[in-house]
Amino acid sequence: MTHKTTSVLIVGAGPIGLALAGDLGFRGQSCILVDKGDGGVYQPKMDMVGIRTMEYCRRWGIVDWVEDAGYNREYTQDCAWVTSLNGHEFGREEFPSPKDEKCPPQSPQHRERCPQNFFDPVLRRFAQKSPSVQISYHTELVDFTETDSGVLATVRDTNTGETTTIAANYLVGTDGGASTVRHKLGIKMEGESVLTYTTNVIFRCEGLENLHNKKPAYRYIFIGPEGTWATLVAINGRDQWRFSLVGDETMQTVTEAEIRKAIVRAVGREFDFEIMSMLPWVRRQLVAESYGTRRVFLAGDSAHLTSPTGGFGMNTGIQDAVNLSWKLAACLEGWGGPCLLESYEIEQRPVAVRNVEESTGNLKRMLNPRITKQPKELFASTPEGEKVRKQFGDDYTEMMKREWFSIGIHLGYVYENSPIIVPDGTPRPQDTVQTYSPTSRPGSRAPHAWLEPDVSTLDHFGKHFVLLRFGDNAPKGDRLAAAAKERNVPFRIETIKSTEARDLYERELVLVRPDGQSVWRGDQEPDDPLRVIDIVRGASLHGVSD
Repeated sequence: MTHKTTSVLIVGAGPIGLALAGDLGFRGQSCILVDKGDGGVYQPKMDMVGIRTMEYCRRWGIVDWVEDAGYNREYTQDCAWVTSLNGHEFGREEFPSPKDEKCPPQSPQHRERCPQNFFDPVLRRFAQKSPSVQISYHTELVDFTETDSGVLATVRDTNTGETTTIAANYLVGTDGGASTVRHKLGIKMEGESVLTYTTNVIFRCEGLENLHNKKPAYRYIFIGPEGTWATLVAINGRDQWRFSLVGDETMQTVTEAEIRKAIVRAVGREFDFEIMSMLPWVRRQLVAESYGTRRVFLAGDSAHLTSPTGGFGMNTGIQDAVNLSWKLAACLEGWGGPCLLESYEIEQRPVAVRNVEESTGNLKRMLNPRITKQPKELFASTPEGEKVRKQFGDDYTEMMKREWFSIGIHLGYVYENSPIIVPDGTPRPQDTVQTYSPTSRPGSRAPHAWLEPDVSTLDHFGKHFVLLRFGDNAPKGDRLAAAAKERNVPFRIETIKSTEARDLYERELVLVRPDGQSVWRGDQEPDDPLRVIDIVRGASLHGVSD
């Protein structure tokens, strides 16, 4: 048996584990990432990199990698609802290609289409940039014990059977819905364990667009007399597609012959295609009762399972990773207080509950035609049928907008009641889905404003606490800087002269923590700057310093 030591042991090398390893390496921390698989992605479970995740990619310097990962960025991103690709079209939401999509005014980035089989290698490359990061595939977690000072884990090489003990300060389970880490901790999941039984199929077909009479789309939703029954998604914008046969709460086993028949029905004609992989899976609405212990944590699908409708699952998990990473680094470096890691669950679990519930709402809207009785003319090739389809399509299109336009979910999350946020007494902003109004209110994402043609306020955040002072006449911030220095907290002062940024941030001084969330603001320095620093570093609970 061999022995290793590291600061953080991460179990599970999907996008969340890779992002956590990369962000820890970005912060100069050592970690070992283990995964029992080989690193290949044969069934991409996600394909949309959300706007907040792209902001993190900007911070990490890998936006170009994401854009060049392999998806055809000139492929249209329309979503359409049809009887079949050679049948009737009820309606469509038109979107530009990723190459042509513009950034919204609230962000220096826009969402990106990058399925997991492309995104995972990007995140792996990012993690492997750091010499302090070690990735071991074909390595499964066997067991672990937690003590007051750390975690001792046993892992096994799945090829040779050789076991290794790893002594770590912390362990993070990013090992998916069937999480070994979560099960060993005895943490239960809350929510709906079955929303639908679904079968995903990745198939290859050259020139599928030439086999039907519809405009190209990234996603097609198929609606028949029984209601919504399947979806089709462009996996690479070229020749690979993901077909999802959406069942109900009844467990089912679908044969390849049945899948082929369903794909032919969806396209509306016989054609040649190659099935590359099939994956039956269960759509769930679950959030872990707890996000871990003092030294063992859950992130990503091990902590929350959601319907993919809306694309919130992986992106919520990336938020987990970024939220947890700087706190682990702070504790490893000695300036993080005893409340800091406790705040991870307090901050992220409500975000997961919110996002999982919204995803289920999106699913119910997509499946609405199953429960809403439709007129028999809906599928008839008659003038009356055309009229009925127009009304149905308009209603369905309007209903689905909540899923397609969801900037509030991605950017509007707030860490309310966090012990490491200094509230300023202002009311919490309304939690909206389709809109987002930037605010520097403590607990919110610090707003974006352009300072130069390609320099955003967000580009100042990442490795330090940053005190933004707006204009040369703003208070200097020296007292906060001195308090941070006394507590060994990494701290910088940035003077921002943009009037647009000043208007967005609403105060003369705004303190932003390493993950980019506002933690304190005011027009003057605080009366007790040491107390503020102790709160935001997790060393002062309810204003009582340790």
